[in-house]
Amino acid sequence: MLKKITALFPIWAIIFSIIAYLQPSLVIDFKSWIIPLLILIMFCMGITLRVDDFKRVLKKPKIIALTVALQFLIMPLAAFLISKLFNLSDELLVGMVLVGAVSGGTASNVIAYLAKADVALSITMTIVSTLLSIIITPYLTLLYVGQTVPVPALSMLLSILKIVFVPVVVGIILNHFFHKHIEKRDDLFAFLSIVSIVFIIGIIIGLNQSKIATIALPLMLAIMLHNFSGLVSGYYISKAFGYNKKECKTVAIEVGMQNSGLAVVLSMKYFTALSALPGAIFSIWHNISGSIIAGYWAKQDES
Repeated sequence: MLKKITALFPIWAIIFSIIAYLQPSLVIDFKSWIIPLLILIMFCMGITLRVDDFKRVLKKPKIIALTVALQFLIMPLAAFLISKLFNLSDELLVGMVLVGAVSGGTASNVIAYLAKADVALSITMTIVSTLLSIIITPYLTLLYVGQTVPVPALSMLLSILKIVFVPVVVGIILNHFFHKHIEKRDDLFAFLSIVSIVFIIGIIIGLNQSKIATIALPLMLAIMLHNFSGLVSGYYISKAFGYNKKECKTVAIEVGMQNSGLAVVLSMKYFTALSALPGAIFSIWHNISGSIIAGYWAKQDES
């Protein structure tokens, strides 16, 4: 039952976003819940990981290094250029760059499974980029938007340590000592993550309700192009390096799908509610596009 609910994430996100847009008063008072909800998401990620997952890095270091390099080079640069192309406001530019500068999202692991890509490799890529993002994300943000708005890079770094690193490590430690009990509840942790991100998206939509109508089309097009640039560059650049189709699919999904929940939290904490909107919409869109491309790749492999 929980698996079916989790699989329908994009639908739940769209429905709850519509409700939040029509009745923002239902969600705006929960603004203070955003950071605790993301901490819960990162804890749920950590508690499904084992120490053995980190050993995979030693088996395929080159492709993991390539993926992380593409993620932190292409995605923030693409976000910056696309924002300029669509003439987005400074607030939306900050939000777009933050989406590009964060690590890969845990949803990429689910999409990798559906696409018949390398799930173990996908999980390892997400772990590595998540840990590196603690240092890289604040300084990429400073690089791209520091001349436009003040970026408290050091303070952001400390926040990411608390929001990302600590809950993930606590989760890993608990899994190490109580793996037999936790393994049976993987579906529950995935469900909690989905509920949390859907609620975060709804809160951001509610907070920006009055502004969405005027910026929705250019922002949506920018987000779609940003996601598409990650998927395409991830696939074809890894293909140019000689990796097989399964590996190329894994890289494409990892590069194109971001931890947009973290982008939302950092936007809310250090910038404005409007700058959190790109992350909220990206959360919905990359799961829709990921599901579509996963279905296409899965059918290709079957034929």
